[in-house]
Amino acid sequence: MAHVEPYEPRYEPGPDELRVLYRAEAQAKRRTEARPGLWMAVAIYLMFSATDLLLIPDVAAYTIIARFFVGITALLILEEQLRRGVATEWLDLTCAGAIIFGYIGWLCPAFTGADKESVAYYMVFGTIFMMSANLFFTFSFKLSIVTSTIIMFILYVVNYFLPATLTYKMVFGTFYVSCFTFTSYVNWKLNGERYNVFLNALEAKIQHREATERGKALLRLSRTDPLTGLENRRAIDEKLREYWSDWQRLGNGFAAILIDVDFFKKFNDCYGHQEGDRCLIHVANALSDLIKQYDGSIGRYGGEEFIVLTRMDKKERVAELAEAICLTVESLALTHELRRDGISVVTASVGAALTRVQAGAKLEKIIHEADRALYLAKAGGRNCARLFDPTDPQSSDESENIAALLKIAIGQNLVSLVYQPIQDVASGKVDAAEALMRLKMLDGTLVPPSLFIPVAERTGAILELGRWVIRSVCAELLADDHIGVVSVNVSPIQLKTPGFATSVAGILGETGVAGSRLAFEITEGLEMEMHSDVLRCISDLKVLGINIWLDDFGTGFAGLSWLRLIDFDTVKIDRSFLHACGTQKGMAMLQDIVALVRNRGPKILVEGVETDEQMALMREFGIDKVQGYRVGRPAAAGSFQAKRTTQKRAFTVLKSA
Repeated sequence: MAHVEPYEPRYEPGPDELRVLYRAEAQAKRRTEARPGLWMAVAIYLMFSATDLLLIPDVAAYTIIARFFVGITALLILEEQLRRGVATEWLDLTCAGAIIFGYIGWLCPAFTGADKESVAYYMVFGTIFMMSANLFFTFSFKLSIVTSTIIMFILYVVNYFLPATLTYKMVFGTFYVSCFTFTSYVNWKLNGERYNVFLNALEAKIQHREATERGKALLRLSRTDPLTGLENRRAIDEKLREYWSDWQRLGNGFAAILIDVDFFKKFNDCYGHQEGDRCLIHVANALSDLIKQYDGSIGRYGGEEFIVLTRMDKKERVAELAEAICLTVESLALTHELRRDGISVVTASVGAALTRVQAGAKLEKIIHEADRALYLAKAGGRNCARLFDPTDPQSSDESENIAALLKIAIGQNLVSLVYQPIQDVASGKVDAAEALMRLKMLDGTLVPPSLFIPVAERTGAILELGRWVIRSVCAELLADDHIGVVSVNVSPIQLKTPGFATSVAGILGETGVAGSRLAFEITEGLEMEMHSDVLRCISDLKVLGINIWLDDFGTGFAGLSWLRLIDFDTVKIDRSFLHACGTQKGMAMLQDIVALVRNRGPKILVEGVETDEQMALMREFGIDKVQGYRVGRPAAAGSFQAKRTTQKRAFTVLKSA
């Protein structure tokens, strides 16, 4: 089964860990800012040479030489350190040393100048060196304090030896302390702000990472089949479009391979849906391992159907892979005892198609051809692989033939109805029947409902066929009271079609049949979406008096939701639950389902009653109605008409003279 990541509490780093992370990030930032910071500081330091010429012209040459010597030396040392990749702490010390020696290097020749008053006032600019620790660099608070303290100490030493008044020394001494205090406070605040910015950035990164991971997880979930963990149909369709585009643009051919697990419905009926799910998981895992060897993609395309896409342009390789798929599934040796073809394990039928140059080629064509090949594999006895061959007359498009047949079916009398009786358990009388549609080809060959019903739904022919069925049921059995109630299977397509309820009302009016004589069976399933149009249509049908039955309860995906939303008159429990009663677990399952439905209120009909023992069990469970070969097989309307005529035959009571 697809792995779902459990919810993990959000990771919150502790204070110590935050400090470690901050120091690591701060080091990286200081490392990147060291070079531009020192180059800018040296450039400004050298620009003050112009001030030397104005204020201390007699020693300006010496101060300028000192400036260039210190500045260039500092830059060379830093560049060499960066080239060697030394630790960040050494880069910080180099920049701090450049500030200190830059001041000392200027101060020594400047202090020898003749104009001591100018030198005294010019020294005030020494506070700029104190500020440089924060202006051009992002030193740690400790290093910044040490650097500023050394500059202030030098200022005080020089201030002490200057031939200036006490007032001058006190004023400028106080100014130096103020600058030191101010720059230290600014540095402390800046470091605090940097830490807060780091925390905010870290929080933003964590949130972004979480959002990204959630988005990726949701994307994976939306593209993953929840049962097998393979890609779902949406993901495969996207990949199919990608492969098709590459073939159209670059000529990179690929193969599409459809895989269908043979007799899977019988497997479910025999072992139950949980075992059926496990079977699909085993098949999916085995095929996934196989397909990896061919650098292909595999996904779940439907209930028991899988699809493989792989970049191949040789028929031989595609045929080899298709055969390998069959052998892989069979080698799993999953027991399947309900088969009657001499094989007792799960197998698969495989249909493959390869891209080929053809006029008007469309994306859907290759899937359509693979599907036709799969049909031939099934018709050929299953557990085999077929590669689509456009020159093979057996590769005719069966679905297109059926679609064409459905267009003329009613006019050519190719469609007919049979009725399977439904018995009331308490009275033992057959008081209802289910109408089943049959289709034959022009040569009289019957077409299985499993083939023509999906085609009818896909092409929309089900709408006209559905109206014909309802009208025929009313005319053949209900109008002349041959039977009490007849149920008709209704497609989701019909319920979603605007005006369906109105057309049913028209048929009832034409035939003079009360709506309560008619029942519509709705099969639960994924395709039956619970949107407002369907619910509104069902409500309109109930206003007409039509009985609404839920068919095959327990085998679909929406049964409980439908029971909550719709007031069903009858719920039909799928035959698989009755046939599983041979085990204690199966018996308990049927009892639970019966109790669940009974608590909701509808009558209960169980399908597949075939033996006297099953009939006795139905009486024991208090089931309302049953259907199956024990009651009667599907038959033409004439048999019901004959029975009703016999039951209504008039007789005369002879009176004694």
